[in-house]
Amino acid sequence: MGGCGRMSPERKPNLLFLYADQHRADVMGCAGNDVVVTPHLDRLAVEGVRFDQAWTESPVCQPARASLLTGRYPNDHGVLGNFAGNCQPEWDTFPRRLQHAGYTTASIGKTHFDAWPMGAEPGTPPPTEEWIGSFGFDHVVEEFDKYVHLFDVDTPYMTFLRQHDALEPYQQVIRDNFRLGDKHWNAVTSPLPQELDLTSFLADEAERWLASRPTDQPWFLQLSFVQPHVPLIGDPIWAEHYADSVIGRTARAEPATTTEAWGKQLRLCRTHSHSDLLTDEFVLAGARQYYAMVSLIDQRIGSILALLEAQGQLDNTWIVYSSDHGEMLGDHGLMAKMNFYRSSVRVPLIVRPPGGAADRAGHVEPTPVQAFDVAATLLDAGDADPLDGAAARSLLPFVKGDGGDPRTHAISMIRMRPGMPTWHAITDGRWRMTVNADDSQPSELFDLASDPDEATNLCDHPGAAEQMKALTTALAATVGNHDGEG
Repeated sequence: MGGCGRMSPERKPNLLFLYADQHRADVMGCAGNDVVVTPHLDRLAVEGVRFDQAWTESPVCQPARASLLTGRYPNDHGVLGNFAGNCQPEWDTFPRRLQHAGYTTASIGKTHFDAWPMGAEPGTPPPTEEWIGSFGFDHVVEEFDKYVHLFDVDTPYMTFLRQHDALEPYQQVIRDNFRLGDKHWNAVTSPLPQELDLTSFLADEAERWLASRPTDQPWFLQLSFVQPHVPLIGDPIWAEHYADSVIGRTARAEPATTTEAWGKQLRLCRTHSHSDLLTDEFVLAGARQYYAMVSLIDQRIGSILALLEAQGQLDNTWIVYSSDHGEMLGDHGLMAKMNFYRSSVRVPLIVRPPGGAADRAGHVEPTPVQAFDVAATLLDAGDADPLDGAAARSLLPFVKGDGGDPRTHAISMIRMRPGMPTWHAITDGRWRMTVNADDSQPSELFDLASDPDEATNLCDHPGAAEQMKALTTALAATVGNHDGEG
């Protein structure tokens, strides 16, 4: 996966990629949610184009991020799960392409290019910022999931909290409420003030970097928020805002076991979710903290937009917002992700061009797209060379309204552990199918038009054969038989 690029002497637009962790697509005001407060994401959607059927390439963190980095499906780059190896600096990556095109590049936040710590030997040190930089970033501030802050390591955020005498109370609330059996999904309010929250810290770092940019040098910034990934701990101000909010549960049907292998996958999901704890009251408490984390991200996006506006840079900046995957939040009796229900596999995706999208502003695009299309979109917007052999496609034609090459399907895949089955899922926007890639046996089929909550699995329905055949053919044509090993 090698590559080169081209330099252009004229002033290029800036590129800002705002990337959340575990933000489900329907928790935004612009997506029709009338409880969550997201005025700045809503502004980006009003001034740009929102993609309503954006699918992650994998409903877990690391393979989704490896796909974004390379514009390739997990079975192509080989990272099919969080325990499946590391991204490789020699890969052809979109940030390095932007460097070659004349951009100063920065990554602030969580990249998760490395399987550390879950997929590493005990005692292995975390990836260095120099190693992260080798993927194409001139400036790096690397952060991690919150449970990492309990390890015998030091990160920029831990140093920041230590300087404010706040590390110990922060670690205590993480220690008491995360990755401890039944406490894994506890919902609590942070003991730290909002300005010391991890989201605020990352946004402050981003604003400092943006304020230091020379006006004659185009920049690319990937700001990767660690939240609203669990633990479900919101800041005090937004947690208070949602303390009495009514957030309803909809998709209640529990997944059907159609094959022995799929039954094992579902048991893994239920065990991880502690499904027996997911009463309406328990899920509501978690949803309130989840919404609080989303609203703080939105608030800090607002402060970044205000900075760019004050600098006179907003109208020369492409802005993209997305997430690596969604969050079940109690749907189908599950938490987290690791499956292909829409709460898990759909991601928010908004593209706002400099000055807004003119007559396309506010358009909601129903065509299936892939989350890694963000990589091709940013390269296109920055007039950089495309990635060699990548499957990602630029979304600029949708933003400009001039046709392009629309997808007919979107695809996602996962292998939870080495030795476990690889699962593929495919949607054409109406139908969604899941299949065991190891033996080609289907396990799920849903008609999303008549059954948007995915309550009735039609996999064994005699009238579904034609749809399943069409989806199977499309899946094979897209991903082939590459098993992702090596």
